[in-house]
Amino acid sequence: MIRILIAEDQRMLRGALASLLDLEDDFEVIGEAGNGEEALKQIASLQPDLCLMDIEMPVMSGLDVAERIQQFGLPCRIIILTTFARPGFLERAIQAGVQGYLLKDEPSDRLAGAIRRVMDGGREVSPELVFGAAKETNPLTEREKEVLKLAATGMNANHIAASLHLSYGTVRNYLSEAFNKLDAKNRIEAVSIAEEKGWL
Repeated sequence: MIRILIAEDQRMLRGALASLLDLEDDFEVIGEAGNGEEALKQIASLQPDLCLMDIEMPVMSGLDVAERIQQFGLPCRIIILTTFARPGFLERAIQAGVQGYLLKDEPSDRLAGAIRRVMDGGREVSPELVFGAAKETNPLTEREKEVLKLAATGMNANHIAASLHLSYGTVRNYLSEAFNKLDAKNRIEAVSIAEEKGWL
């Protein structure tokens, strides 16, 4: 029996998924979570074999949860279900050790098959997501991403410099490089573009 947790903030979709999966003889839905933090707590306490996880959830995103699971070494496999074919999300999911990355509008038999293949040690990715990701790679360096993430919180260059133990001039250079690479006029536009593509 494959024990499954569903983490999805839309209650109707979560309920529909649970009902569909419960029709399978070898699946048991043991828990449901409406946000990322709740999902992480339930994964730790219920110890499901697999978690079906949305990306866009309140408190913590599905990718944040996947990264924590990898960090804590929890023995739970993850399949991300998403409506977003953003290249940066797939890249980040792979780095977080996610075993599956599927679109939400997949047929239910494809989802059931994907769950079984992931439990057998395989990996599953919707072809549309792979081809979408192949078009664009993240041009930002790790440091540029770090600086932009702090800029997104509203920090100015002086605060970012203090936070990262860098000089003010170095931070300005990183921001300037990021703006050029993203073809953005200012930090708000740069953050918006990078977030839209899933690069932050």
